[in-house]
Amino acid sequence: MSVLFIADLHLEVERPDITRAFLHFLQTRASRAEALYILGDFFEVWVGDDAMDEFQRAIAQALRQLADRGTRIFLMHGNRDFMLGQGFCREAGCTLLREGSVIELNGEPVLLLHGDSLCTRDESYQRLRKRLRNPFSLWLLRNLPLSTRHKLARKLRDASRMRTREKAAEIIDVTPEVVPQVMAERGVRTLIHGHTHRPAVHKLLVDGQSAQRIVLGDWDRQGWALEVDAQGYHLAPFPLG
Repeated sequence: MSVLFIADLHLEVERPDITRAFLHFLQTRASRAEALYILGDFFEVWVGDDAMDEFQRAIAQALRQLADRGTRIFLMHGNRDFMLGQGFCREAGCTLLREGSVIELNGEPVLLLHGDSLCTRDESYQRLRKRLRNPFSLWLLRNLPLSTRHKLARKLRDASRMRTREKAAEIIDVTPEVVPQVMAERGVRTLIHGHTHRPAVHKLLVDGQSAQRIVLGDWDRQGWALEVDAQGYHLAPFPLG
């Protein structure tokens, strides 16, 4: 059996084409997989498990149906849905993964990240990320009035889009020299992440040994999935329609 990895679906009511493609993906490829890993930015925005709407609950129900059929599901925070919590995971039948989790694939350790922590040249974003991910900040955010959380989420989303438009491409991409450092620290030769929306398989050296960084694609004009089986790693797009 295979293991599937996806990221950056940015699910929202306004993109029914992505939702339809995802539900079809669950009913077909994911139902034949041993496990499905979703590495962040699953939703376009998430303001709290207590604020789940009908659309989000329908997604949770679809995941629960997949889990009930035997596929293990793992979910990691992204920069858009970092407030997603155990309430959603219980409803969806999935396990919330820590950023920087290491799993075993084909007998080797593999590091999983959303990917934004690798973009260290974007210093203003890293400062904001550190503040927002602080446990006390998260507690404050989750206890704000719902209307305030929605306003803050719109502000953060607009700021993210502005940052993408205005900053140089190399600033919002991963810092190349950071990647082998992180991989060496974690003792891995394979890293899988999303966030940058630049799907590719990058070959590199880690402590003098051949290694690879696999970047998952976003679901916008097409879908992307990484499939890992006994033959290796297979990253490929597929049509949304």
